[in-house]
Amino acid sequence: MDALAESLSPTLSGVARALVTARKLGSKAAEDLAKSAVERKISFIAALIASGAVSAAELAHTLSQTLALPLIDLNAIDPERMPKGIVDPKLAAQYQILVLAKRGTRLFIGSADPTHLEAAERIKFATQLSPEWVVVEYDKLARMVESSATTAAETMEALTSEDFEFEVSDDTTAPETAEVQTDVEDAPVVRFLQKMLIDAINLRASDLHFEPYEHIYRVRFRVDGELREITQPPVAIKEKLASRIKVISRLDISEKRVPQDGRMKMKFGSKAIDFRVSTLPTLFGEKIVIRILDPSSARLGIEALGYERIEKDRLMTAIVRPYGMVLVTGPTGSGKTVSLYTCLNILNQPGVNIATVEDPAEINLPGVNQVNVNDKAGLTFGAALKSFLRQDPDIIMVGEIRDLETADIAIKAAQTGHMVMSTLHTNDAPSTLTRLLNMGVAPFNIASSVILITAQRLARRLCENCKAQADYPREAMLRAGFKAEDLDGKWRPFRAVGCPACNNGYKGRVGLYQVMPITDAIQRIILAEGTAVDIADQARKEDVRDLRTSGLIKVRAGLTTLEEVIAVTNE
Repeated sequence: MDALAESLSPTLSGVARALVTARKLGSKAAEDLAKSAVERKISFIAALIASGAVSAAELAHTLSQTLALPLIDLNAIDPERMPKGIVDPKLAAQYQILVLAKRGTRLFIGSADPTHLEAAERIKFATQLSPEWVVVEYDKLARMVESSATTAAETMEALTSEDFEFEVSDDTTAPETAEVQTDVEDAPVVRFLQKMLIDAINLRASDLHFEPYEHIYRVRFRVDGELREITQPPVAIKEKLASRIKVISRLDISEKRVPQDGRMKMKFGSKAIDFRVSTLPTLFGEKIVIRILDPSSARLGIEALGYERIEKDRLMTAIVRPYGMVLVTGPTGSGKTVSLYTCLNILNQPGVNIATVEDPAEINLPGVNQVNVNDKAGLTFGAALKSFLRQDPDIIMVGEIRDLETADIAIKAAQTGHMVMSTLHTNDAPSTLTRLLNMGVAPFNIASSVILITAQRLARRLCENCKAQADYPREAMLRAGFKAEDLDGKWRPFRAVGCPACNNGYKGRVGLYQVMPITDAIQRIILAEGTAVDIADQARKEDVRDLRTSGLIKVRAGLTTLEEVIAVTNE
């Protein structure tokens, strides 16, 4: 066998070498077929099968045995159950591959040529997953790839049908230069943008990122809080794609030097979806982020957000009071807006006057007077709040308290018979009070107006289909915050596994909450200008759970993993 290996031509492909080594094909015949394949510009396997020297079934069995790889009969596979959208159809057609399954970070790829290193590298780069080869028969593979390509083409055709259209924003402050121009009505760019938006919605993504670099242009989706690279379109389309997005968002397509913000709406027959668009000039072009605004999230109900019973009761007690201030805190993307909208939806009754000022209004709520901030026109948070107080409101929602002026007016409104809700970017509930003090708000104003603060995070929710019980060391669980009595052996935590229905073992997200009412004792600490540590100690005495404890409850309930809770509450 060694003599045979030495006689093999170094130009032979991996498949040809495997066949010669297995004595299914002569060395001379393999070289002749390789030359013929190059001349005809087809793959070696296509030339081999066409010559009749080896059958597709015999080739598959030989490669499986020689390379020690699993072999599967594609006739036993239901195409509808195979994962969709992981590998670009063009890439699959180019390399004649099929995605058979996904397990965690492993991607099982069906191929008649598992020696193709370039295909493996391209798949790994595009998906950020580790490809594992499964040998399949060439003729059955070709039929299924062709069928998949046809389906993809039909989907693309459906995307550009008359049932699918964009509505141009009716924002009258948008520049006139954003009118539709013929040079951006480029059909491939239009189809690509539509497909990306459809894929993002199907994958439950919250944001799409279009990112230009020196030699590549990549598209990433944020799914369940985690960014995933989806595809790398040609760099040449970045300008046309940016112009297309700007046109339908009513932005200035001639302005590429400064950031711009806009909105667009996409209609599927009777269903409409809103998107918030943000552009940012970078070294190699404009990065564009599109946020998907889901109106249904505001109508989920307080139970669906993940509040525990005591936390929900505290929040409901606070928001139905006639006056005072409720603050929702947390980093960007922690679900603060959805929590506020859910509260507004509960309070939105015919006899109640609700006004909101946001930058911008993310979700349209019928029956609520929503105002967008417009700094250029002088419509700031402070100006809108002053106007609200002359509009006889019952409930006021401020998108974010950013400065002392906004804080002072909001507090004054809370002290004069209005319920005020707003957000702040702080790590937890106790540090929110010290943040207001640092802004310059007087301690007695904070103590007399703020009635409740809720801090929150979003942790990835375990997939119910594939989660499995985990064996964590007892010491690790104690270090994470569990008490010795919690580890009584009557329950076990779960870990993420991964299946075709989820994203690396997770599907959706669950909220972790710290809900802190401002009691008389906490008011006294505020008036004495106590620190966040003093407030946190008092809150703990009043059975206010911190974010880590809230997360551990979700771990015990089997909703998320210990690793995920530690990651989002590690402060």
